[in-house]
Amino acid sequence: MARALWIGCAALIALTGCAPDRFSEQGERVFAPGVARGEGVDGLIVGHRLMAAGEFQLALEAYLRAAGRQGLNVDTLSALGSANLRLGRLNQAEDLLRRAVDEDPDFPAAWNNLGVLLMEKGNVAEAAEAFRRAFATDNGNSDQIRDNLRLALAKRDDPGYVEPQENEEFQLVRRGTGDYVLLSAP
Repeated sequence: MARALWIGCAALIALTGCAPDRFSEQGERVFAPGVARGEGVDGLIVGHRLMAAGEFQLALEAYLRAAGRQGLNVDTLSALGSANLRLGRLNQAEDLLRRAVDEDPDFPAAWNNLGVLLMEKGNVAEAAEAFRRAFATDNGNSDQIRDNLRLALAKRDDPGYVEPQENEEFQLVRRGTGDYVLLSAP
């Protein structure tokens, strides 16, 4: 009995390969739907939203996808550097941000982000210079860059400079299309 069952199953399997192609009622072939090949959401936009939500590793991955599509341009380099900074990878962030300002010396957001990184590393004089360049390339239009420059100059000129609030910690915050500013943490 088991042998007959096995033979029946084998015959059924063999016959399914011989079945004619399937056609729709109109006589056309029916195929499974394909994968959509349209344009996806810009990885930089996704990354910026993830940075704002505090999801820095996911933002880094979105920025890497954007770099894969757009290449390593000043926008992707600056974004990758900022995500690495938030993840505490200061050396990687510094390399990326320096590459960004080398690629486009007139991009204020990249200079500002480099200044924020240098402040984090304690290189106040170099940070002040980076903020000065960001302020100059932005023609003084950004309040955030001006505030960063003022803070860096005050710290550079007076090493004992203390903000009015005690034990103030700084955090990188996204502003607009890629500007970052030092703000005190609550």
